[in-house]
Amino acid sequence: MSAIFSANVVDLITGGISFLLTLMVLSYLIGDNPAFRVAVYIFIGVSAGYAAGVAWHQVLFPRLIVPLLSGSLADRLLTVVPLVLGLLLLFKLSPRTSRLGTPSMAFLVGVGAAVAVGGAVMGTLFPQTRASMNALDLSGAGQYWLERLSEGVVMLVGTVTTLVYFHFGAKATASGPQRGKLVSVLSWVGQVFIAITFGVLFAGVFMAAMTALIERLNFIITFLSAL
Repeated sequence: MSAIFSANVVDLITGGISFLLTLMVLSYLIGDNPAFRVAVYIFIGVSAGYAAGVAWHQVLFPRLIVPLLSGSLADRLLTVVPLVLGLLLLFKLSPRTSRLGTPSMAFLVGVGAAVAVGGAVMGTLFPQTRASMNALDLSGAGQYWLERLSEGVVMLVGTVTTLVYFHFGAKATASGPQRGKLVSVLSWVGQVFIAITFGVLFAGVFMAAMTALIERLNFIITFLSAL
C-alpha cells in the first residue's frame, strides 16, 4: 500500500513539474517573460548536464581514464596524445595562454572538416547520384514504366540543376562577370527545386511543432482532469 502511495506521489510531483514547465514555455505566446527564460535556462542546464554525463561515462572514463590506469603500455602511449590535446584546450580559457590551445583547435577543425566533407561525399553526393541513375532503370517497372521514367527524369533534372545553381563560374564581360544563358536558365530551374525543398522542410518542421504543441495541450488537459 505504501509503495503504491509513494508511486502516486512521485507521479503527482513529476506531473506537476511537467505541467509547470509546459505553462512556462507556453507563456512565450504572450511575449518574452522571466518564466519563459527560466524554463529555457533549466532545459539548457539539463541538456548540458546530460551531455557532460554522456561524455564522461561513454568517452572520457572508458577510453581515457581506464586505459591510463589499467591499460597496457601501448594503450597508455596512445591515450597520451588525446590527453595532452585535451589539456591544451584548457589554456583557451585565458587570453594570455590561448595560443597554447591552438594546436588542439587546429586538430579539431581539421578532423571536423574532413568528417563533414567525407560525410557530404559518401553520404549525400554519391548516394544521390546513384539514386538518380537507379531512378531511370525501367527493368522492373512493368506497366508503370512511364510513371517510373517521369519520376526519374524529374529527379535527374532536379539534381543536375541544383548542382548548376551552386556553380559560381562567370565570364568576364564589359558590363561585369556574367553567367552563360544556359547556365542561368538551369540555375533558375535549380532555384525552383531548392525553394520546393525548403518549403517541404519548413512544412515538416511546422508539423513537428504542431504535433508537440498538441501533445502538450493534451497533457495539460489530462493532468487537470486527473486532479
